[in-house]
Amino acid sequence: MRAVRFVEGKVAVQNVPSPSGEGVRLQVGSIGICGSEVHMLDKHFPVAVIPGHEIAGTLDDGTPVGVEPLAPCEECDQCSTGDYNMCTRGPGIVLGVGADGGMADEVIVPARSLVHLPARVDVADACLIEPLAVALHGLRRARLSGGMRVAVVGGGTIGLCAVAAAVDARAEVGLVARYPHQVEAGERLGAMQVSGSYDLVAECAGSTTAVHEAIDLCRPNGRLLLLGTYWDGLNLPHFAVAQKGLTMIAALMYARSGIGRDCDLAAALLARNPEIARCLITHRFPLAEAPKAFDVARDRKAGAIKVVLRP
Repeated sequence: MRAVRFVEGKVAVQNVPSPSGEGVRLQVGSIGICGSEVHMLDKHFPVAVIPGHEIAGTLDDGTPVGVEPLAPCEECDQCSTGDYNMCTRGPGIVLGVGADGGMADEVIVPARSLVHLPARVDVADACLIEPLAVALHGLRRARLSGGMRVAVVGGGTIGLCAVAAAVDARAEVGLVARYPHQVEAGERLGAMQVSGSYDLVAECAGSTTAVHEAIDLCRPNGRLLLLGTYWDGLNLPHFAVAQKGLTMIAALMYARSGIGRDCDLAAALLARNPEIARCLITHRFPLAEAPKAFDVARDRKAGAIKVVLRP
């Protein structure tokens, strides 16, 4: 089969053996390119496996499914409470990091990872379940509720997923985005220009500058949700945080609350609002054109939001 590999800072499509081992085999139907993968590629991180964690595909019997791309131990204290995103196995639980991911014709995933797709969700769009689950998990931890004033800083995939989730929860949502196409997508999802102060601000851009802007938008005693990935560290203005008495919430990946998984909630949200896929997926490429797809995903100025590969 064909699979993407990172070779000396470049994207290569290679012929590799079909996957084997325990789990469920999927014919990959769509695989999103995450900003983290672009970062790891550009920084020459030693990625020894097939990348790709935003996965959807089809089972051998033809059933379309999404994927929660985690393989936790399911035995440690964190797993037992549903917080398996904090499994003691660490980052190795993530497909595309500790085991082969979905940038290939086929992938084997744990049976526990399968996500049922509602009838209105096409497998070509279901790779969005993963980033939507990231946003839903963070907003759940930040105790989002209807009627709140919510601001989102950052108009990339996670930021726009946060917009869609907060609008779905009947919050009043403002968006700060860098590029016109991100602003337009946010407006289509129900966001407005920011005005005044907010009960909850989700920082999704992953920079110190964006965090400062998010703090400025918080009302006194408000909540600051950190959904960005701070590869270069974070310089936090403690005095501004303390002066406003802010509650800071950090969130990573997704998990389970009670009997419900964030990924299942994401699939339901994708079904309720088909505009999410229309707004976020700006480019689609065949797997053979993965090098070009990564170039497009890297260039936000050119209009990319979510770039998707289709084997």
